[in-house]
Amino acid sequence: MRNGEVSYWWQARGIPPRRPSLPGATQADVCIVGGGYTGLWTAYYLKRADPGLGIVVLEAAFAGFGASGRNGGWVTAALPGSRSRYARHPGGRKGVRELERHLRDTVDEVARVCLAEGIDAGLVKGGTLTVATTAAQDARLRQRLAHDRSWGDEEGTVRYLNKTELDDRLQVTGAVGALYSPHCARAQPADLVAGLAEAVTRSGVLLYEATPVTSISPGRAHTAAGDVRAPFVLRCTEGFTAAMPGQRRTLLPMNSSMIITGPLDDAAWKSIGWDRFETLSDEAHAYMYAQRTADGRIALGGRGVPYRFGSGLDHDGAVSPSTVAQLGRILRSMFPVTVEAGIDHAWCGVLGVPRDWCATVMLDPRTGLGWAGGYTGQGVAAANLAGRTLADLVRGVSSPLTAALGGPPLAALGAGTGPLGRGPWPVRPVPHGGPPGISRPLGAYLPARPGRRPDLRHPRVAAAGERPGCLTPRRGAGYPRLYYVCILGEGFQTGSLAGSGNNCSCGYLDFSPAYFFLHNCRLGDLHRAGSPGHS
Repeated sequence: MRNGEVSYWWQARGIPPRRPSLPGATQADVCIVGGGYTGLWTAYYLKRADPGLGIVVLEAAFAGFGASGRNGGWVTAALPGSRSRYARHPGGRKGVRELERHLRDTVDEVARVCLAEGIDAGLVKGGTLTVATTAAQDARLRQRLAHDRSWGDEEGTVRYLNKTELDDRLQVTGAVGALYSPHCARAQPADLVAGLAEAVTRSGVLLYEATPVTSISPGRAHTAAGDVRAPFVLRCTEGFTAAMPGQRRTLLPMNSSMIITGPLDDAAWKSIGWDRFETLSDEAHAYMYAQRTADGRIALGGRGVPYRFGSGLDHDGAVSPSTVAQLGRILRSMFPVTVEAGIDHAWCGVLGVPRDWCATVMLDPRTGLGWAGGYTGQGVAAANLAGRTLADLVRGVSSPLTAALGGPPLAALGAGTGPLGRGPWPVRPVPHGGPPGISRPLGAYLPARPGRRPDLRHPRVAAAGERPGCLTPRRGAGYPRLYYVCILGEGFQTGSLAGSGNNCSCGYLDFSPAYFFLHNCRLGDLHRAGSPGHS
């Protein structure tokens, strides 16, 4: 079994020859940092709209090295985040519904571009299945369907399949039912991003690889080879954002791992079915996702070790043996016939997760700085929509993606004269030294490094009469929910309290979707102020 080496997708295609690095300082109309889906789609639509624009894309490794070339290959209309969280923004429920409509259209837009540009990414729009293999999972599926109906989703968007209907499509061991949505396509992600990079460079965009950007400032992207000066500098770095100066807490790099089988024979496929090439997930608490690949394999992924301490990154996609074993057990439990095919390759990568679990498109017209990302693992289609939105914001044009849709501004910074713009994305304040979604007053007393305590003398805290261990949630003004937790001793495991002794391990745990503060107090001081919504 091969492990790492970026991903199976790239090994199957072949790691591309490196494009030239930035030869030295230069100027452009737009400089894009990051050569993944978001950066390339932004460049693609900018160049198509205005061929005269000088566009430079800077990529630290090669185009598609990150999540764009390692993901599960779901071109999905799934909302990148939580409906209820998006609905807290000024657009409310109407804004959420508009964003979802744009995402459904985006699945077809990606297919259209592939056809127009001759990109053979094995894209098949077969929809997506979420299966239940226990009575409890089936009950959760039905609850989810009821929730979708309450939001206005009809049969054409999502419907329940009983066991007989599911078996007609796909044979999953123990499955009792499923939800089906037609708004998803399967693709080979490395073929998609490689084809997009070729289309972008054919149009005249300058794509420089092996050119890490050391920092970004208004009008400049700084590299070891020299600065790229441009009126607009756009950060499209997703899971690698935390490694950039000043961006450590902007997006949490969440890890996701994948395995892929050897080719399955005709007899195996006859027993499984899967002739319509739906993408597949389940309703278990241990999240998984899968597809039937164009070359007759099953690719399956899950979180594995979801977070590396200190926002660490993987080493060329290498996966721990325990994660490979865990994913293998899930695979064989669902499809026992895959035992004979075995596992050919395992790999991993990081995706970008914002603290409020909402993807964002931003542009500040005063500085020319913009960014898009935070897709929470649902970014193959969302990155296309974000790229189109960002391109319209840079050009300063009014479009369905940047105009108010029958109500207050829905998202994206900078479309217009004020700091808050419009479009199908959630509004958030411009960060001032704190994590995204937190305005300056709160950010002033957030701990900035392990060992630093929150300033409990801050007037905002003192006025509320709060004490260590009992900071209640603040809502409004983009604030996330806040928690103090006491971890006894030095031990901590995700999702649990572990350790012994009388003293806390003090510091800031950089973990999404809530902020967790470790403060000297007794375990009895632990106060959980509500539910973070994800666990």
